[in-house]
Amino acid sequence: MAVANTTKTSWRLQEIVAHSSNVACLALGKNSGRLLATGGEDCRVNIWAVSKPNCIMSLTGHNNPVECVKFNNSEEQVVAGSQSGSLRVWDLEAAKILRTLMGHKANICSLDFHPFGEYLASGSMDTNIKLWDVRRKGCVFRYKGHTQAVKCLAFSPDGKWLASASDDSTIKLWDLTAGKMITEFTAHTGAINIIQFHPNEYLLASGSSDRTIKLWDLEKFKMIGSSGGEMGPVRCLAFNLDGCCLYSGAVDSLRVYGWEPDRCFDVVPVGWGKVADLAICNHQLIGVSYNLANVSSYVVDLTRVKKSGSVIQGVIQDDQPLTEPSPKGSTLRRNYERPLTTCSTQRVKQSSESERRSPEGEMRSPSSEDEKESSAEIRNPEDYKEIFQPKSLAPPKNEPFPAPLEDGESLLSSRYVLGDDEALAQIRKGHDTMCVMLTSRHKNLDTIRAVWGSGDVKTSLDSAVSMKDLSIVVDILNIVNLKPSLWKLDLCTSILPQIEELLQSKYESYMQTGCTSLKLILKRFWPLISDTLTAPPSVGVDITREERHQKCKACYKLLKNLSDLVKNKADQVGRHGSAFKELQLLMAPLDY
Repeated sequence: MAVANTTKTSWRLQEIVAHSSNVACLALGKNSGRLLATGGEDCRVNIWAVSKPNCIMSLTGHNNPVECVKFNNSEEQVVAGSQSGSLRVWDLEAAKILRTLMGHKANICSLDFHPFGEYLASGSMDTNIKLWDVRRKGCVFRYKGHTQAVKCLAFSPDGKWLASASDDSTIKLWDLTAGKMITEFTAHTGAINIIQFHPNEYLLASGSSDRTIKLWDLEKFKMIGSSGGEMGPVRCLAFNLDGCCLYSGAVDSLRVYGWEPDRCFDVVPVGWGKVADLAICNHQLIGVSYNLANVSSYVVDLTRVKKSGSVIQGVIQDDQPLTEPSPKGSTLRRNYERPLTTCSTQRVKQSSESERRSPEGEMRSPSSEDEKESSAEIRNPEDYKEIFQPKSLAPPKNEPFPAPLEDGESLLSSRYVLGDDEALAQIRKGHDTMCVMLTSRHKNLDTIRAVWGSGDVKTSLDSAVSMKDLSIVVDILNIVNLKPSLWKLDLCTSILPQIEELLQSKYESYMQTGCTSLKLILKRFWPLISDTLTAPPSVGVDITREERHQKCKACYKLLKNLSDLVKNKADQVGRHGSAFKELQLLMAPLDY
C-alpha cells in the first residue's frame, strides 16, 4: 500500500538496463499501467513488469533495430515495427510469434491496435498508413495523403475513426467504414509527435515540436484550444481517466491543462528528462524515459495534483473565478457510442483482393523458418505465469506504487542546510574547467544576443561562426530551426559548412541539430536552387537574378559535398541511421 503520510508528489520508481545496446522505443500497457515493452538497436523486444528489475520475456525475430512498439488493449499481444519496415505481432500468453507483416518501404514510426476488432494500423517514414487484419487478410487498406513520416496513430474510442499525425505538421482524420479522409487539421507549425482522443467526448488533443498543445472539436472540426507554455517539443499526452483534464509530459515536469477556456492548473517537477510514454492507474501517473541502454520509470501521485481551481498560467487570471465544470454526463459535446460487447466487429473499407495480394500488402503466418528466427524467450517464469497465465480468472488488482519515505529531510533542514552562495561554491568544487567553459559560452551568447537585437540573423550566425566555438553555432541553430520564416538563401551558404562539422561530431545533440538544419534547407530551398540552376540564361543584365544564381550555385556545391557523408552514415543502425536515411532520400535529386 502507498505510504499515507508522505509529502512526495513525484518520485523515481526504478532504473534498469533494458538492452545490450541503445533503447530505440518503448510503450506502457495503458490498461494496467504495469507492463512495459522496450525495443532496442539489438533487434529485440523486451517485456517488463514496471517496478521489477528482471525482464519477463525477450522477443526475437527482427533483423533490424526495433523502432516502434505497442500493446493491444488487453495487453495479451504486442506488435513491434523495425527500421526495415516489417512488423511482428507476438501472443504474450502463448509466448510465441503470431504474425509477420510486410509491406512498408521504410522505418515504422507509429502503431495502434483497434479497440475492439482484430485490426492494427501502422504508419511509416514512407508516408503511408496501412490497416492490417491480424487474423487472416493481411493489409486490408492503405491511407495516403501525408507528405512526410507518420509519427502517431490513434483509433477513436468507438473504433470508427483513425487519426494520424505527421512530420508534415498535419493531422488527418480517416473514416474506417468509408475508407476516406474526413478532415485535416493544419494549425501546427512543426512536426506533430502525439495525438490522443478524449476518453468520452468528441475531442482530440495534439502535441507538436512547435511547443504547443492544441485541442480539436470533432463535431465542428475546428480548434477549440491552444496552450503554448511548453519549454520544448511535446512528446507525451494523456487525458485523465474521467476526461476532466489533460496531462503533458514536458522535459523534467508534468503539466496539467484545462480547456474552454485554456488554462494550466499545475506544473509538477519530475526528474524524468525527455519522457517517452505515460499511463494512468490507481490515481497515479506512470512515466517512462530512456537514455542509451537505460530505462527509468517515475510515478506522480495524481491525488496531490491540481486538476481544477486556481490557475498557474493561461488566459484566466488568478483573481478571476473559474466557471464551474459541467457535472459528469452533462456535456455540450457529443459522446462516443461504444459497442455493448468487445466481440463486436468493425466494418472497414477494404482494398480489392488483387491489391491485398500485392507485395505491399503481404502478411505471412509464421513459417518454420520464422519459428526458428522468431522466439519468445521466457526469462522470469514466476512473473510470466503471474501476469500472463494467472490461476484466477479475475483480473489482478494492481496496488498503487508506494511512495518512498523522505529520508534525511530533518538533516537537510538543520545542520546541513546551505545558503545559495555556499551551495553554488560546493557544486563548483572540482569543476573549474567546466565553469570556465560555461562562463565563456555565456559571454559569447551575450555578444550574439546583442547582434541578434538588430534583426540581422545572418550577421548573428556569422558572428557565432567567427568565435570558433561549435556549441555557440548549435545554440543559434536550435533557435533558427524552430522558425523556418527566418531562413533566407544567403543564410544557407553560411550554415552548410557548419552542418558538415556537426554531422561528424561525437556529440549526439550536435549531430541531431545538423540533421534538422540540413533537412530544413533541403525542403525549403532545393526547389529554388534546382529551378534557378536549370533555368535558361536571361536576356540583358539582371543583377538580382545573377546574385541569386551565384548563391544557388554555392549552395549546390556545398550540398553535393555533403551527399557522400550522408550516404555513408545512412548505413548506420539505430536512430542516427534513420535520420541519415531520410536525408539521403531528400538529397537524391542532387544526383540527377
